[in-house]
Amino acid sequence: MSPNDIKKGTVIRFNGDLWIVMDFQRVSPGKGSSFVRTKMKNLKTGKAVENNFKSAENLEFEDVQYKKMQYLFTDGNLYTFMDNQTYEQVTLSASDIGDDVKYLKEGIEVTILTYNDLPLTIQLPKKIEFTVKDTEPAVKGDTASGNVTKEAFMDNGLMVKVPIFVSEGDVIIVNTEDGSYAERVAK
Repeated sequence: MSPNDIKKGTVIRFNGDLWIVMDFQRVSPGKGSSFVRTKMKNLKTGKAVENNFKSAENLEFEDVQYKKMQYLFTDGNLYTFMDNQTYEQVTLSASDIGDDVKYLKEGIEVTILTYNDLPLTIQLPKKIEFTVKDTEPAVKGDTASGNVTKEAFMDNGLMVKVPIFVSEGDVIIVNTEDGSYAERVAK
């Protein structure tokens, strides 16, 4: 397969290991041949690397399965997910999930990537709703000093920088790609 077929979430075999593409960008320089710049994560070690593939290269894409599953609970080390159709459960370690573990909260639906029936990692929805559990109230004059965001802690412990008008009990939407505040959900 051509590197031009790479998408986010594509699993490729590279240097003998399986890698998942976390991010990519097609680059066509004015001089020279085009290439695809990728940020990949090793599915065995969790190590992230950046690599460029020339468009003329041949890559080995692996056939992975995607299953929608619901996050149930963690025992501190392992995270358990359940298929709501078959009630099949799978567990993944924190290192399998990587940085995305901080976004997990009970009941959320994620996509589990499996290879030969072996669960590899998860893909989160791009945006997730959280309830603000703890944040400081807005103080008159905050905007005058240029302090227009504040720290807020979500119902699962996640910390997000939010605008000062967000208060405890509000439901907000968070981008899971960069952990940024997206919007407040209307009550």
